[in-house]
Amino acid sequence: MNPLHRAARVAVLTFLAGSVLVGCGADNEKATAIGSKNCDYPSASQSPAVEVEVPPATPDLPDTLTATLVLGQGPVTIELTPERTPCTVNNFVTLAEQGYFDGTECHRLTTAGIYVLQCGDPTASGTGGPGWTIPDEVDGSESYPAGTVAMAKTQAPDSGGSQFFLVYDETPLPPEYTVFGEMDKDSIATVAAIAAKGSEPADDGAPRQRTVITSVEVE
Repeated sequence: MNPLHRAARVAVLTFLAGSVLVGCGADNEKATAIGSKNCDYPSASQSPAVEVEVPPATPDLPDTLTATLVLGQGPVTIELTPERTPCTVNNFVTLAEQGYFDGTECHRLTTAGIYVLQCGDPTASGTGGPGWTIPDEVDGSESYPAGTVAMAKTQAPDSGGSQFFLVYDETPLPPEYTVFGEMDKDSIATVAAIAAKGSEPADDGAPRQRTVITSVEVE
């Protein structure tokens, strides 16, 4: 995992970049065509943290979807955006339905300059993923206010996998991270309360209040 980028260096953020998958394979030659909802999930360079099936190349998603992360601190409810980010939502839902996130620890909390709780790595090391990568679904207009749910990735384009971050306060990130959902107010408060307990090391580390996703419910 790349070293922490402190608040003074937030502008050149690779903060979330070093915490997910390292490298992107090209085993799947199907072209990504988000406009036609055709998604490419090429193999990553490292083995999967948990053996799961790759999402279908053509998402079959309803117009509205809600995901609930069941945490010990309370539920975190996320309104997903299948119309705007079908490949990302398809990936998240596929992983959730296979129990990929169940029992996983949210391994990273930042409390200075950028304000996010990062989850989705079964190894809790910041380097685990599902064994494939997913396409970025960004258009340059992305912003990251409180309530945003977005994909973490490396510095390379299209390098996300399973890790995502929950924004609990306005966070200045470049528009490079796919936004695929929004938390409701109660959920923002739940994440903010976890953040208020701090991290170890301070500012960027594991939450002092251990945070585990018991399950993810999608409906």
